[in-house]
Amino acid sequence: MENRKKIMTTLKVHVKRTSAKLTALFGRGMVVSMSIILIVSLVVCTVIFVFINSSAPNTITITSGPAGSTFQNYAEKYKKILAREGVTLKILPSEGSLANLQKLSNQKMSVDVGFVLGGEADGINIANLVSLGSISYQPLMIFYRGDVKKLLSDFKGLRLDIGPIGSGTHSLALTLLKTNGVEPNDGTIFVDTVSGDSVRALLNNRIDAIFVMGDSTSAVMMRELLHASNVKLFNFSQADGYARRINYLNKLELPKGVLDFGKDIPAEDTYLIGPTVELIARKNLHPALSDILLEAAQEVHGTPSIFRKRGEFPSPQEHEFRISPDATRYYTSGKSYLYRTFPFGIASLIARMLAIIIPAALFLIPAMKAIPAIYRWRIEYRINKWYRALLDLEREAFAPSTDLKRRKELLRHLDHIENSVSKIVVPANFGNLFYGLREHISFVRSILLPQHAATEIA
Repeated sequence: MENRKKIMTTLKVHVKRTSAKLTALFGRGMVVSMSIILIVSLVVCTVIFVFINSSAPNTITITSGPAGSTFQNYAEKYKKILAREGVTLKILPSEGSLANLQKLSNQKMSVDVGFVLGGEADGINIANLVSLGSISYQPLMIFYRGDVKKLLSDFKGLRLDIGPIGSGTHSLALTLLKTNGVEPNDGTIFVDTVSGDSVRALLNNRIDAIFVMGDSTSAVMMRELLHASNVKLFNFSQADGYARRINYLNKLELPKGVLDFGKDIPAEDTYLIGPTVELIARKNLHPALSDILLEAAQEVHGTPSIFRKRGEFPSPQEHEFRISPDATRYYTSGKSYLYRTFPFGIASLIARMLAIIIPAALFLIPAMKAIPAIYRWRIEYRINKWYRALLDLEREAFAPSTDLKRRKELLRHLDHIENSVSKIVVPANFGNLFYGLREHISFVRSILLPQHAATEIA
């Protein structure tokens, strides 16, 4: 029991000393002083948190496509370019475009960016996704055996391989066949061939046609099909109509002989259709990573090819996805100054410092102007509040109804005021106010004492 009392006594003494130190430090009571310390601590913690979390990550994950696909090849090229800037690109294989979109829209998946074909967004929540722009055209090619076919409806009732579920090829093929009245339950058979076995299945008459796109098919396989003597490439004679009817499709031309002049492949001008490939990211992608990805896209896709002109991609073509503000800024003014001028790591550090300094300056400049005025008001308030008590006391001293007993009480009240004022701690530059108050207390006392003595004599 005695030990407990000693501990409590020691604690009280410690609290009183702490309170006295805080009051001396801040010129205020303990509660106000502790509040100031708490606010300052919160500001410091916030600054540290912002500094740590404002840095651009040096690792990013992209969802691509099957091994050997065009999307996979794109990702590998991006990886080499980003490595030059000190950024690691992790490649996550997938079944294709639709699978990429599903991974991006699933917040539980650790994915930052991916390749997605136009027209894939139906029925998928894309509220948290943005587009960094279109990067290329992705033509749909239909290879078949047998008589020449002029319309997609000619494939009705045949055995078709339209690509694996989850690929953009599968999704687009179903859409196009449906517009031509070709449905799974009308006698048409959709065959799911083993990966890598599609060419052999077509050549061996196990299927009648194969729909291929770069998101799920390797370039080697497409070249093999184009050079097969008994296989034809479907010519979309209605390409203009498809492009107008389905707004995410483009009409693409494959000129005569462009693939192999010696063998004259294709043997005639051939029209194809296809969507654009978009680089889709989650909307919280760091601006620096957005810039570096678009730099890579420009290096990979900015060169001319059979289906694109030099500098045509990447471009801010908006379809189902809105273009991100960072991508819009990039297309307007290019890479941000810091990341254009300094290496990625140094630029990231400078950006982090600016992210703290600029908001802090915007807050501190007006605050520094206001603090002296607030501080002066606070000191003046602590002194001036006693003048109301002095005025009331002086007014009552001159009142005719004030008797000897009341004057003694007024003097005791004045002693209390003087004692309280003597305990006020003020900076030296406010000494004139402090001593002015004490002079006024003495003045009121000089008025009360003669009147008190006169009352006693009477």
